Amino acid sequence: MTQPSLGSCLSSLRESTPLIHCITNYVAMNSTANVLLAAEASPAMLHATQEVAEFTQLADALSVNIGTLSPPWVEAMQLATHTADTHATPWVLDPVAVGATRYRQTVCADLLAHRPSVIRGNASEILALNGLAHQGRGVDATAATEDALAAAMALAEQHRCVVAMTGERDLVTDGHQYYTINGGHPLMPRVTTLGCALSALVAAFVAATPGKPLLATSAAVASFALAGQRAGATAAGPGSFYVAFLDAVYQLTPDDLSHFAQHEVTHAA
Repeated sequence: MTQPSLGSCLSSLRESTPLIHCITNYVAMNSTANVLLAAEASPAMLHATQEVAEFTQLADALSVNIGTLSPPWVEAMQLATHTADTHATPWVLDPVAVGATRYRQTVCADLLAHRPSVIRGNASEILALNGLAHQGRGVDATAATEDALAAAMALAEQHRCVVAMTGERDLVTDGHQYYTINGGHPLMPRVTTLGCALSALVAAFVAATPGKPLLATSAAVASFALAGQRAGATAAGPGSFYVAFLDAVYQLTPDDLSHFAQHEVTHAA
């Protein structure tokens, strides 16, 4: 991946303003919508079973977050992801705390059958989703990102999708090669639902860069890393960081991403 390619993904997003259908958790709705708007995508928060399939056909991409599950929401997720799969609409799975309960694991297994374009989670979630013996602590990451690299690549290869594993160091892989992305700021984990918002932003980038999910996902993750880095330089704490972060996402330019040097590609052996 050449550096200008990251910037071209942001250019495509700004030009197309993709409509992103988000089925996300109660806690994340507001912040997810704000981040998408700051990036110049168009958010929609719908989860009623009576309309999700119809709306998914209208959307440019779908983002599904299992943070606050309930049977009606699970039915809506299944309807939406089935529709996305049928109509070749890209969609992103955020398997929040999938290792915590059997219910979450069962729901994710069912959703994976509808072939997500991207899976975005922390190291503990990726390990759990790959079926390894590792338990996450709530929505927090307790495994080092590097420890889960093999699991991420296996998961991506198995489901023929991109896996974005985020933490202190981010990894994005299609099972054959992976990108490492550095940046961000230690205050990011102190602001709830930023990871949820990232999953929706990945959906926006993938929608705006058809046929290149690995590149688009890397651009989305790099955008977050760079915006977090800039926000942290001026923030006094989590509250001011969130405001500064939204501004930083809004102020990002394609040139910013093109010159963001803290990423590299590695081909698997």
